Amino acid sequence: MKMFDPASDGFMLIAAALVFIMTPGLALFYGGMVNKKNAVTMMMQNFFSAGWTTVIWVIIGFSLAFGKDVAGVIGNLQYFLLDHIMPNTLYPGNGQISMFTFMIYQLMFAIITPVLMTGAFADRMRFKGFVVFLTLWLVFVYFPFAHWLWGGGFLQSWGVEDFAGGLVVHTSAGFGALAAIYYLGKRKHIKAGNHNLPLIVIGTALLWFGWFGFNAGSALRVDVDTNIAFVNTMEAAAFAAITWMFWDYWKNGRWSAIGFMAGSIAGLATITPAAGYVTPRAAMAIGILAAIICHLAVDYKNKKGWDDALDVWGVHGIGGFSGIILLGIFGSSAILGSNGLIHGGTTFFLKQVAAAVGCAIYAFVVTYILMWVTDKITPIRVPEEAEKSGLDAYEWAEQAYAF
Repeated sequence: MKMFDPASDGFMLIAAALVFIMTPGLALFYGGMVNKKNAVTMMMQNFFSAGWTTVIWVIIGFSLAFGKDVAGVIGNLQYFLLDHIMPNTLYPGNGQISMFTFMIYQLMFAIITPVLMTGAFADRMRFKGFVVFLTLWLVFVYFPFAHWLWGGGFLQSWGVEDFAGGLVVHTSAGFGALAAIYYLGKRKHIKAGNHNLPLIVIGTALLWFGWFGFNAGSALRVDVDTNIAFVNTMEAAAFAAITWMFWDYWKNGRWSAIGFMAGSIAGLATITPAAGYVTPRAAMAIGILAAIICHLAVDYKNKKGWDDALDVWGVHGIGGFSGIILLGIFGSSAILGSNGLIHGGTTFFLKQVAAAVGCAIYAFVVTYILMWVTDKITPIRVPEEAEKSGLDAYEWAEQAYAF
């Protein structure tokens, strides 16, 4: 009986734990950025997904994402309640890790992806509405995306590449966030955010730390591709953070800690789809381009007056979207995967562009519809007096601070 490779399987369990720590990291990052009267609400929207998404994942989610392909669109229910998986069942993708290890690793992606959107509709969504929306969004957006790109779906069969979630995670959440802010509209009482900079810094540190599991772990084994993805992740984040920080200084004449944090996240999001497919030199360029492109997107959002409270669309949506296209430019078969445009891969580049555009449109349209459906099931937006007093006092028995 063939067993899994202990080194690869053990590494993947560590990688799963690293990805999990990104969810509390995001809770701290977002919690520090919102007004202090909404900190509990923001943090619990993030933590709640760790419980609720796990329940949905083990019942139907893993099967819909990675079950036997049905017409290139979705998986069947062969893994309903984790049926047909035994401790010695190997993940068929490489035969080196346990199927349970693969399942739990992919769960961590499913947990964090929808809560990336919470930063966009900060200060104005009821928690009950969030629970309904989270459930619907996982079923109709995340699980299909995961199947299309990673579970044998039509985009994977077509040759589209997404190493660790440029489309599956960041484009889906970022353009979903844009739909949410269009549906919900602007806040009526916008209070000063960024109330706790140390929380933001700690949250960023945990996200950056966990991202090594996010990207390097997506190799699903221990070999040279794992090493390349790890190196590229660090480089892109650092180059993006420094570029964003110096840009802010050039514009405003002052240094910005928030700018450094935002830049690092932009670099991480943008390198995610390309981490195991490009050279370290290309990762440096992607980091610089990530800061420029995402900064311009945030500036455009501000100019248009969109109430994306924590710049989810500009950093995650545009970062993941750009990363998919940049992979189409810088991809190198000498590393892994297909050659990008600069190596003669014109067809691959066009496929990456088409997939990015198509997935962004799907995420936006379906998320908007799911917002409308949720609103019909239960009112989704808090009343104006709740915005004024704060959601923690309105919906929770606890508050982050004693007023």
